[in-house]
Amino acid sequence: MTAALQARCIGARLGHVEVLHTIDLVLAQRRWTSIVGPNGAGKSTLLKVLAGLLPHDGEVQLLGQPLAAMSGRARARRLSWLGQGGAGEGSADDLLVYDVAMLGRLPHQPWLASPSDADRAAVERALRSTQAWEWRDRALGQLSGGERQRVLLARALAVEAEVLLMDEPLANLDPPHQSDWMQTVRELIAQGRTVISVLHELNAALAADDMVVMGQGRVLHHGQCDDAATHRALEAVFDNRVRVHQMLGHWLAVPR
Repeated sequence: MTAALQARCIGARLGHVEVLHTIDLVLAQRRWTSIVGPNGAGKSTLLKVLAGLLPHDGEVQLLGQPLAAMSGRARARRLSWLGQGGAGEGSADDLLVYDVAMLGRLPHQPWLASPSDADRAAVERALRSTQAWEWRDRALGQLSGGERQRVLLARALAVEAEVLLMDEPLANLDPPHQSDWMQTVRELIAQGRTVISVLHELNAALAADDMVVMGQGRVLHHGQCDDAATHRALEAVFDNRVRVHQMLGHWLAVPR
């Protein structure tokens, strides 16, 4: 297995509280991995550590290279980030949708250079794939929460990075657009990309290739989504209040 991301002896604190405890994890390249667990399990914290956004103990490697040793630009070309619910995006409300998506191309552009034809083509592809192209001349602040989320997803896609990390990407999306997101992920995997997503929607998480089950700041299980051991771990971490069934060829988590 070729690793997209590898975490070795990862520990992390938020303030004085230790939220990740000695995590070792290898996430495979060219696969979609979902990270699940109850509130407070450390899912988002782990994703931020993998993205290089939080100080931590231990080492993270991106595509075989120490993440801490990479320049910011080199890291941004190879790893794309979509934060939870567009947190911290309020300052972008006056930007046009097209310009927000173009921000994803900054790692590929020389300092103060105008966008190239390749940049414009990447942005159009990203906006069309999230069905946001028609809003390209609207301000981000004029959009609903779901529309805004689709634009921020387009920005992440416009990077055309090898690895995409997404924290709650389905937040504010209605069911049809959640389905569109899953189709987009599958297209990315077919192109040789890697997607790692934190998800509360367990049925969407079960559609991934692999699943990481977390609880109390630890990785409790890491396996394929169609593996019975993964299903047992998922059920257990939610105190057996859900049960995994197969229905019409899909794995579903339903209340007991």
